[in-house]
Amino acid sequence: MSSTELPGVRAAAAAAAPTVSAVRVAEGERLRSVTLAGLTLNVRSRPPERTDLAPALYVHGLGGSSQNWSALMPLLQDVVDGEALDLPGFGDSPPPDDGNYSVTGHARAVIRFLDAGERGPVHLFGNSLGGAVATRVAAVRPDLVRTLTLISPALPEIRVQLSAAPTALLAVPGLVSLFARMSRDWTAEERTRGVMALCYGDPARVSEAGFSAAVAEMERRLELPYFWDAMARSARGIVDAYTLGGQHGLWRQAERVLAPTQLVYGGRDRLVSYRMARRASAAFRDSRLLTLPDAGHVAMMEYPEAVAQAFRELLDEDGGS
Repeated sequence: MSSTELPGVRAAAAAAAPTVSAVRVAEGERLRSVTLAGLTLNVRSRPPERTDLAPALYVHGLGGSSQNWSALMPLLQDVVDGEALDLPGFGDSPPPDDGNYSVTGHARAVIRFLDAGERGPVHLFGNSLGGAVATRVAAVRPDLVRTLTLISPALPEIRVQLSAAPTALLAVPGLVSLFARMSRDWTAEERTRGVMALCYGDPARVSEAGFSAAVAEMERRLELPYFWDAMARSARGIVDAYTLGGQHGLWRQAERVLAPTQLVYGGRDRLVSYRMARRASAAFRDSRLLTLPDAGHVAMMEYPEAVAQAFRELLDEDGGS
């Protein structure tokens, strides 16, 4: 049994996916389902402008989905052939059969997806939890990663920000079910405003249409019987990864990354401290840093143009491939 597995997960994972509202697909996007042994992944893509472009893969954070990349993907479709996946248990991907929501488990899912599609090496993007996952992938399978772009990656902090404490508490056994009962009367709109207040540097930047779409997605997720379970286990996976030492520690693995790395940190990030930018810059051997003073935890959603420009510069430095 994995360190992130709870009793009953196999039965929950094996159960047929419930009938819920359809996942949102932005104009120009396509969805497909990739089935691997014990794993099914929903994949979002945009047709590249040319057929000879190098592949890219986008990995979202805790509680997110491939939709988190819908603002950035069209800005880069002229330079990469991009796909964004829903990690197991998130977005439109069902839970994994083995119930493993650890950072290593998510990294293994990404690796299996890339190996199965023979798409590597890719330009790999990761945000938050996805940043930790992408770091692990780049460290253990350098052959799969051409460049690495990390936006507020969830790498271990000694002094966690107070505003990040509620997310960490999701990992405490029993607390999620208690919170779910206490918050059962909250509307999807109230929940969405709370998430945006936590993740955005300035929630007022979200358009009315963007907010409505986020509320609809929140309503859809709450219909999933495994939503809170996936959140709790993945949060526990992050906490477990923070405590690992030796060669499996995330900072040690960051030092092993060979791919040119673009780091992006937001000055108003309430989940990953802005002060971690300096340590990350020192850890990744071939790194460059973009700091966005007004951005929060999801800079690719708040300031997609700035993130896209930083990647284009990274691409130029890497020979444009």
